[in-house]
Amino acid sequence: MTIIDNAVYVNGLRSAEPENLEQTFETLAEHGGMAWIGLYRPSETEMAAVADEFGLHELAVEDAISAHQRPKLERYGDNLFTVLRPARYRDDTETVEFGELHIFTGRNFVVTVRHAEMTGVGQVRRRLESRPDLLRHGPETVLYALLDQVVDDYAPVIAGLENDIDEIEDQLFSGDSTVSRRIYELAREVIQFQRAIHPLPAMMNQLKQGFEKYEVDTDLRLSLRDVEDHVQRVISRANSFRDLLQNALTLDGTLTANRQNEASAQQNEQVKKISSWAAIFFAPSFVAGIYGMNFDHMPELHWAYGYPMAMVLMAGTAALMYVIFKRKGWL
Repeated sequence: MTIIDNAVYVNGLRSAEPENLEQTFETLAEHGGMAWIGLYRPSETEMAAVADEFGLHELAVEDAISAHQRPKLERYGDNLFTVLRPARYRDDTETVEFGELHIFTGRNFVVTVRHAEMTGVGQVRRRLESRPDLLRHGPETVLYALLDQVVDDYAPVIAGLENDIDEIEDQLFSGDSTVSRRIYELAREVIQFQRAIHPLPAMMNQLKQGFEKYEVDTDLRLSLRDVEDHVQRVISRANSFRDLLQNALTLDGTLTANRQNEASAQQNEQVKKISSWAAIFFAPSFVAGIYGMNFDHMPELHWAYGYPMAMVLMAGTAALMYVIFKRKGWL
């Protein structure tokens, strides 16, 4: 069943729990009050039944069925269609998961459509049912409470992202080769989070513009302003995360380049040492190679001091080259 919860409220109290949508419509027509229907990934047939009864606009219904919508608030006559993107931080995978919540509100009804597993809607319903004095104000109360719940649920996400960024800062200076990938993945999550929260201020301005026309209760107005303050703080933190990750990515590139330069410098030093010793050993080998050739007519070949002179020449040449390379810092 895609119907998660289905109830009719009169004066803020849960007065009926219809077994199906048809009974909900009949109860609402007979006793009045407000219907609150919670759906989870409804079929086209179920959405069509709800749309026909409450006069939902076909474009909004199509969006609710297909999902994958950006956060927005659209008014179709007296009906309001709101899309929110709830989020939660998963400690086991250190990732942020995003859901999608569609809310239809009208004169005497609220229809919530979920496209992901989330407990926020149920928590809001239970909290409001314990406060009939608030729930009697009607659909606006439910909409504002859902907004408040979604924004409150962003707090653990902010804390999780902040912890991930702290861990990245530690990884940067430890030489972890996987840090670049983690920075990129975290930056992508932050961007998705920003897309979920940046439209909220404009949506709330639209709601405030309807305060007078729809005679919204003063307590609800204050509640919405409080939610708006929370949204501004969340947006500010999310923007700072993006800046920090951009700086981290730049720093990672700098540190990587420095490590590569250090490795290249060390390699050059090794090459210098190898080349120096090769040259030192080459000089005696060159002299020995010449005097080792079997020619009859060679200078100093039959000289009594020829052998000592060759030995001194080889040792002296090697020593001279060692001194030269040592002074140049190659050895």
